[in-house]
Amino acid sequence: MTPLAAYHELERRFRRIANLDGASAVLQWDWATMMPEGGAGARSDQLAELSLIRHELITDAKLDELIARVESDGRALDDWQRANVREMRHRQRHANGVSPALVEALSKAGAKCEMVWRAARPKGDFKAFAEVFKPLLVLVREKAAAKGAALGLAPYDALIDAFDPGYTMVEIDRIFGVLENFLPGILDRVLARQDQRPAPLTLKGRFPIEAQRALGVKLMERLGFEFAHGRLDVSLHPFCGGVPDDVRITTRYDESDFAGALMAVLHETGHALYERGLPEAWRTQPVGDARGMSVHESQSLLVEMQACRSLEFLSFAAPLIREAFQGHAPVEGEAFEPANLYAHAIRVRPGFIRVDADEVTYPFHVMIRYKLEKQLIAGTLEVDDIPEAWNQGMKHHLGIVPPNHALGCLQDIHWTDGGLGYFPSYTLGALTAAQLFDAARRSDADLVPAIARGDFKPLISWLRTHVHGLGSLYDSRELVSRATGRPLDPLVFKAHLERRYLG
Repeated sequence: MTPLAAYHELERRFRRIANLDGASAVLQWDWATMMPEGGAGARSDQLAELSLIRHELITDAKLDELIARVESDGRALDDWQRANVREMRHRQRHANGVSPALVEALSKAGAKCEMVWRAARPKGDFKAFAEVFKPLLVLVREKAAAKGAALGLAPYDALIDAFDPGYTMVEIDRIFGVLENFLPGILDRVLARQDQRPAPLTLKGRFPIEAQRALGVKLMERLGFEFAHGRLDVSLHPFCGGVPDDVRITTRYDESDFAGALMAVLHETGHALYERGLPEAWRTQPVGDARGMSVHESQSLLVEMQACRSLEFLSFAAPLIREAFQGHAPVEGEAFEPANLYAHAIRVRPGFIRVDADEVTYPFHVMIRYKLEKQLIAGTLEVDDIPEAWNQGMKHHLGIVPPNHALGCLQDIHWTDGGLGYFPSYTLGALTAAQLFDAARRSDADLVPAIARGDFKPLISWLRTHVHGLGSLYDSRELVSRATGRPLDPLVFKAHLERRYLG
């Protein structure tokens, strides 16, 4: 078989794998939004079976032979095809690191853990969660060790590599060290400045869920979300799932606070726009997928934090907000003017919940989880000790201690399915978002004024060219460098915080 023929056979095989992944993604969305509680057992078996089929396909010895044949002579391939083979090999090496039995066990244990967590979280019942998380953590540690051996990485680095290829603890520790050096000082200065000013006026009223949803839909469409290729639903934890041609996003509502759900919708729309903008010609190939989770998180944070928490955006959105809640809140008063909405949007205050955290304190939430994950995988922290370690981290970084586990160590969904290694992506994404938005606004003087008019086309067009449309053609570092002209630099994030909160 010629290298080119071998390559085309690889494309065919990975197209099958992509379709299995897409089916799993929609089943998982249904699990989180629509599935009756009694369906959990059957759904767990379905997802586990799909995981096993996928694992069999990607660990097939013939696939390894095909990749090796193409790697031996890639002269007939173009840049996209060579990058596709690189991504195929990366996925195949990850898959070969674990046995089919471990794949099945992880899928079922994760499904069981998530269902228990759903009931345990509202009650703050850590004991119930711990009973199912302990056996799951044993399996995650086994996976980390096996993948680490196959990839030549430390166990926790192998978990990180599955979400953000190329990043390791050494690089993340360096970046987080820079943040820990300047963030406490910025936080102190911001809080002192806020204390010298009047607090924002309270956004009083009842904000019906139907009105909140309608407002979210209107702003999603303004951003460029296509409802012919996506949905907005409700789940316990906001997320974006599905596939590029069928993007599913969710939020959660509170009738006493419209801002939380609205910002979650805008955040998840950023993810959705990235998925929709991925290169159509490569949709079912690894090179056509998003470039790691830090880049994915950068797209949601760029939309929410950089663009939609700006005074320009809120000046545009204020009339729409007033219209949405007319008759349910005193929307004609100063509280719903752009300046007050902006004051709320950039209000900094240490809090217990990560997803509700402001830009300044958010990295601390991630650092706490990152440190705990490293210890959990290394075996220097056991499940029963998580609450105390969590609370110590909160006290050290934010000066507060959660009053219960629902507001503390039970708040996130990520560990329930064994997704350790993901959390660093959030802060890497925040840094990437700041650097990308800085480069975008420098490239087009009308980009920010356009946002004030409710016109997101200049921003989305820039992202389509420099991020979305490139898929996984480049690794994360090269993607950022090409788009911004410099490697990822935490000091760009620092400059953004100082400009917005201390300028």
